[in-house]
Amino acid sequence: MGSLIQSVDWLAIAPPTVTAVVALAVLVADLFLPEARKPLLGWFSVAGLLLAGVSLLPLLDGDRAPRSTFCLTGTSAGRHACSYTADDFTLVIQLLVLGGALLTALLSMSAVRDEELPEGEFWFLLLSSAAGAALLPASRDLATLVVALEVASLPAFALVGLRRGDRRSSEAALKFFLSSVTATAVTLLGVSFVYAATGTLHLTEIAAELGHVDPRLGTLAQTGVALTLVGFAFKTAAAPFHFWVPDTYVGAPLPVAAYLSVIGKAVGFTGLILVAVVAFPAYSGVWGPALAVLAAVTMTAGNVAALRQRPERAHSAVRLLAWSSVGQAGYLLVPIAAAGYADDPAHAIGSTVAYALMYAAVNLGAFAVAALVARTSPRNRITDYRGLYARRPLAALALGFFLLCLAGLPPGVIGLFAKVTVFTAAVDAGLGWLAVVMALNVVIALYYYLQWTAVLFRPAEAAEGAEGAEGAAAGEPAHVRIPVPLAAAIALTAVAGIALSGAPQLVLRFASGALL
Repeated sequence: MGSLIQSVDWLAIAPPTVTAVVALAVLVADLFLPEARKPLLGWFSVAGLLLAGVSLLPLLDGDRAPRSTFCLTGTSAGRHACSYTADDFTLVIQLLVLGGALLTALLSMSAVRDEELPEGEFWFLLLSSAAGAALLPASRDLATLVVALEVASLPAFALVGLRRGDRRSSEAALKFFLSSVTATAVTLLGVSFVYAATGTLHLTEIAAELGHVDPRLGTLAQTGVALTLVGFAFKTAAAPFHFWVPDTYVGAPLPVAAYLSVIGKAVGFTGLILVAVVAFPAYSGVWGPALAVLAAVTMTAGNVAALRQRPERAHSAVRLLAWSSVGQAGYLLVPIAAAGYADDPAHAIGSTVAYALMYAAVNLGAFAVAALVARTSPRNRITDYRGLYARRPLAALALGFFLLCLAGLPPGVIGLFAKVTVFTAAVDAGLGWLAVVMALNVVIALYYYLQWTAVLFRPAEAAEGAEGAEGAAAGEPAHVRIPVPLAAAIALTAVAGIALSGAPQLVLRFASGALL
C-alpha cells in the first residue's frame, strides 16, 4: 500500500482553485447585491478569470520540472504516481480554457441582461464549469479525470437551459443532458473495467500494468479501454455521437454556444489525449485505427451537414457554426489518431494543441460577431449578414477574417498553417488515406465558408432584392452602439488571429512544448 503525501502544492493547483473560489464568491455576493448592482457580478467574474490566468505565470518556467501534488509513493513497483501534474501540456490547455472562458464572459455581459437571464446563477455556473475544465488537463488518475469532466459538464447543462420558459432552450438542455449522461455512464463502466484489470487508477501505472495483464483479464481490459474511449468520443461530439450539437447550440444563449464550441470541445479532446496516449499506449494498435476512422467520419459528417444549411432558414448562422465545429472536431482527431502510429506521439499531440489554439481564437470571434448581429436580428440567418460591411465594416472584416481562418485561406494564415500541421501529422504517421479524406473535406468546407464571407460584402440593395423589407430591416443600424465588452471580445479575438497569422511557427513551437 502506498502512503498518501498530505502536503499540497498550492501554486500548482492555483488556476482551477482560484476559478472555483471566485465562483463561490459570486454565488454568495448574489444574495446580497440589489438588482441594480447585479452587473457587478459580471465584472467580478471577468476579474476572477484574469486572476486565474495570471496564476499560470509562475508555472511557465520551461527549465523547471513539472509540479505535481496529491502523490502516492512506495507503490509495489516503486513508481511515483500523482493525481495532479502541472506540466507543459496542462499549462497550455489551462491557458486555452481560461482565455476562452474570459472571452465568453465578455460576450455574456450584455447577453445576460438582454435575455433576462438570472445573473448570479449564470456567472456561478460559467465559473464552475471553467474550474472543472481547468482541472481536467492536470488530472493524472481516472477518478480525478471523471470528476473534472463532470464538474465541467454539469453546469453547462444548466447554462444551456437557463432561458426560463423557452421551449427550445429546455429541449436543447435535455438533449445535451441525455447524451452527456450516456457518455458518462459508458465512461464510468469502462473505468471500472480498467481498474478491475489493472488494480490502479493512476494513468502512468495503468500504462505499465496494461502491458502485462493477466490473460484471464485480457477481455475485461480490452472492453474497459474501448468503453472509456467511446465515452470520451461522446464528449468530443465525434460522429456518430454528434447529433445533439446543432439543436443544443441553437437553443442555448449564444455565449453559451460559443463556450461549448471551444471549451467543451477542449475538455473532451484533453480527456481523450490523456486516456489514449498516457494510459493506453499498449493498445495504440487498436485505438489508433479506430480514431482515424472516427476522424474521417466526423469531418465528413460535419462538413456535408454544414454544406446543406439553407441561408434563409432561421438560426442558419448558428447551425452552420455548429456543424462546422463537428467538422473541425474531425481535424482535431487526426493527430491523436496519428499518435497511435508515431514513434514520438508527443509531436503529434502538439499538432492537435496548435490547431485547438487557432480554432479557439477564431471560432469565439465568429460567435462574437454573430452575437452582435443577433442583437437586432434574433433569427440569426445567414441572409441577415448581407450588407454587414456597409453597416459595420470592422465587424464584417473581422468575421470575414475568422471564416477565412476556419477555411484555411489567406489572410487567415494561422488557419492554413494549422491545417498543414495536422495534414503533415497524418502523412508522417503513414495515414495517407486519412490525409486524402481531410483534403477533400477542406475543399468542401471552402464552399460554405466562402459563401458566407461573400454575403458580408454584398451591397445592401442585394439584401432588399432578395429578402424584401424584412431583409433590409434585419441589419443593425450603424449608429447603434456596440456594448463595450462585446466590442472587446471581437477586438481581442481579431488581434489574436492576426498575431497568430503573423507568426504561425510560434504557435507550433509553443504547442510542441506541451509534451506529455
